[in-house]
Amino acid sequence: MCPTPAPAGRHWDGSPRVTHRPRPLRVTATSPSRLLRAGQHGRCRHCGNRIDLYPRTDQRPIALHPTELTAAHVPESCRWHLSGGIAHPHGDGSAWCRIPHAVLCPRRTPTCRPSPCLEALRRQLAVRTRRLTDTGAFTPALPSSGGAPAADADGPDHPVVQMLLCRYLAERPVEGLRCVAQTRHRHHCANPVLATTSPAGTWRLLPTGPQRGQLALPDTLMAVYDLGHLPYSEQLRWRAQHCPAHAAAPGVADLALAGWQPFDALLHAAHIHTRLPQPPARRHGRG
Repeated sequence: MCPTPAPAGRHWDGSPRVTHRPRPLRVTATSPSRLLRAGQHGRCRHCGNRIDLYPRTDQRPIALHPTELTAAHVPESCRWHLSGGIAHPHGDGSAWCRIPHAVLCPRRTPTCRPSPCLEALRRQLAVRTRRLTDTGAFTPALPSSGGAPAADADGPDHPVVQMLLCRYLAERPVEGLRCVAQTRHRHHCANPVLATTSPAGTWRLLPTGPQRGQLALPDTLMAVYDLGHLPYSEQLRWRAQHCPAHAAAPGVADLALAGWQPFDALLHAAHIHTRLPQPPARRHGRG
């Protein structure tokens, strides 16, 4: 007796075989934020507790406490809410809200008068910080000296970059900027933003200029990495902090926030350099 093979698309008993096709997830082009939830988590460098990073409406990042709190226990000036992945500095009318981590961080001075509930939560974070420090899982960041950093041969550690008619302070040197996009294998892209196949910016001495109505000396020159001469699409790629490969993919998501801060001549005075970075000296071989 010869066995009868099961028809294609069915099990041995004749029941239909259901195949589940993976549905690719993409970020819509109209989304105000391309950051995935997996890329929002981080650790406070002062206390080691978990934080959630979100962009604000002015594109500056803010660290929020990872859980929602009862709005009645949070001062009105400290209430935040999320909408479309963007953090807004006020409540949304609900009974819950988010709160900046700076209000609860045990290594910082509270920016507002905390309620008894917030004081209890602050003590819990302090106990967790002590536990992480005692077990060696966390080392508090050393306080900065406050002086202006010296310009090295390769360039400043936090350069001022000009693009899209605005100036931004980078989180690291231009050569060390890394793509924040997610790869097909759901890993963080390791490609640099400064690619050899794309045109690069030029270092120029430009006036500091008044920012947002502030008073500044017009004749004060500072080193700026200027991208203004590049095409508009190339400047958008730098602003999104994507490599050329991910800039061509419109639905790609991000696993980290872009490390740009809107440049402020007063707040970022320590990162102003009055001399252009010198290119590395070439070594002459013996001939």
